[in-house]
Amino acid sequence: MKHTVVALVEDRPGVLNRVASLFRRRGFNIDSLAVGTTEEAGISRMTIVVDGAEGIVDQVERQLYKLIDVIRVADVTKAEAVSRELALVKVQCATARRHELMDVVGIFRAHVVDVSPEHVIVEIAAEQATMTAFIENLRPFGILELVRTGRVAMLRGPETTAVHEEEPEAVQRFHTESGRLPEGELPYVSD
Repeated sequence: MKHTVVALVEDRPGVLNRVASLFRRRGFNIDSLAVGTTEEAGISRMTIVVDGAEGIVDQVERQLYKLIDVIRVADVTKAEAVSRELALVKVQCATARRHELMDVVGIFRAHVVDVSPEHVIVEIAAEQATMTAFIENLRPFGILELVRTGRVAMLRGPETTAVHEEEPEAVQRFHTESGRLPEGELPYVSD
């Protein structure tokens, strides 16, 4: 089973390497890894898709929390979440077949981002199953090049994985003791 884990980390050199090394040392297989900035300066968001048994996510979370740069970890596999991948696909397509290709692009709500006399580059953002179906429908045209990002995911509704939410007391204490947060200035307030 594929599990989707979101980790909020400090935006510092070497963090990605430390996270990837943790997975490598533990023998966990990373199916995809997407990293980007967040709404809060100095914080990056990693969306990690891990292939493994049910108990593996708990172990992954515990191991990630041991890294000093990790602020928060959430398993969003079974949560109500929106997830997407992005792909750019370069397709061989002569002018005579362009209308047929445009029909496929329209059905999948993709976008043509570049056109030349014999080639078209198509962009799509979709869930994994839709992405796979789209790519299979492009194969008869002749895929020349394909680049695909890892999955990104966000919880639906009022729930978030953002750092401004309440963080467990033990994690706050760890962050304070490690020197990450100044004493008495914890941004996580419980009601």
